[in-house]
Amino acid sequence: MRGLLLDDQQLVRAVASGRQKGQTPRWRRVELRYVDLKAGRRLQVTAYDDTQAHTSNHEPGDAAKAAVDDLLDLPFGNWHVETLTETHQLRVTKRLEAMVHTQASGPDRLDQPGPGLDRPGSGLDQSGEDPAREHDRRKPRLLPEDAPVLVALGISDADGRVKPSRQAKYRQVDEFLRSLTSVVDEALASGRLRTPTAEEPLRVVDLGCGNAYLTFAAHAYLEGVRGLPVRVVGIDRQPQLVARNNEIARDLGIEERISFSPGDIGTAELDERPDVVLALHACDTATDDALARAVTWEAPLVLAAPCCHHDIAAQLRRTPTPAPYSLLTRSGILRERFADTLTDAVRASVLRQVGYRVDVTDFVDSRHTPRNTLLRAVRTGAAPSPDARRELDDVVSTWGIHPQLAELLRDRLA
Repeated sequence: MRGLLLDDQQLVRAVASGRQKGQTPRWRRVELRYVDLKAGRRLQVTAYDDTQAHTSNHEPGDAAKAAVDDLLDLPFGNWHVETLTETHQLRVTKRLEAMVHTQASGPDRLDQPGPGLDRPGSGLDQSGEDPAREHDRRKPRLLPEDAPVLVALGISDADGRVKPSRQAKYRQVDEFLRSLTSVVDEALASGRLRTPTAEEPLRVVDLGCGNAYLTFAAHAYLEGVRGLPVRVVGIDRQPQLVARNNEIARDLGIEERISFSPGDIGTAELDERPDVVLALHACDTATDDALARAVTWEAPLVLAAPCCHHDIAAQLRRTPTPAPYSLLTRSGILRERFADTLTDAVRASVLRQVGYRVDVTDFVDSRHTPRNTLLRAVRTGAAPSPDARRELDDVVSTWGIHPQLAELLRDRLA
């Protein structure tokens, strides 16, 4: 694998993620590819921690070898390596043994999309020629503009072009899909998420789906582009939206694989436990209801994009600010922004207390939507440390707040 990573003619893309038993790498995820800069070809390494991406470029030769060797020394649990001709999946087992799966890629497999293979943006063009190396090339979209689902949703026009007024929504859809596929890939590779089959498809539920832009997009990408068997259910309390969404599904001919039902988030019932729970822009404590429902189902993956944070903001207005933090709440606009941060920080902490690993990220640039925080939670079942529980209790008691999610999951926290 080291030789493939150092081959600037064959390597398309490589991703390291996960962790080996009992160890944690410095980075949550690392991506490698070769780019052509003004100074010449370089190995570009993008390393992600919990909050941001760190990019570095290394000249082929000793510099690239040193960078690759440093990465191979880290205890990553999974490596995904794409070349012009093959795709290699390497997974380190609990016994620290390497399990390797190799599959042909290239033009003979472009009509057979599958997990991790021939994805838009992977760098391999439709002819199987050299991957794109331009550093500043336009980012390819995971769903093409003329995708039927985008036309049906009114994002693209009848000619398959994104409407000028819907460009921001198109970017939001694309960035959400990137976050979704990233966490799904990692969970599949690590075994946190079962491998779906035609008989047992991946079960996805969107709580508070609304107009279901992202619900339909998730189905179209996971099934149509990635080739994963998927069954999607959207739940919303507004019957007119449910009827509209079901009509769109029928028009697309996918009503057997994606459907919508009326109901409240907090009391939603499903025939089978979902594998992935989405809660995208559910307002205020509806996000807490969705997260609590996902925890009750013990869903392996949860993605939530909170919207509005009125509950904690109102509590901060009623409660004296503890010393010496009055600067944070003296101004109304700063108090509201602090309430947003405090709410989502507490939500992430509560999820960690009940057995989830949580990343808090931006899933789309704030220019396109002010509600751009994304909580990505993967169920590990790990018990929280005493320090983590004390940290949560200290924050709650210091600020005198009663987080809704902690109230809903009181029994599990106890």
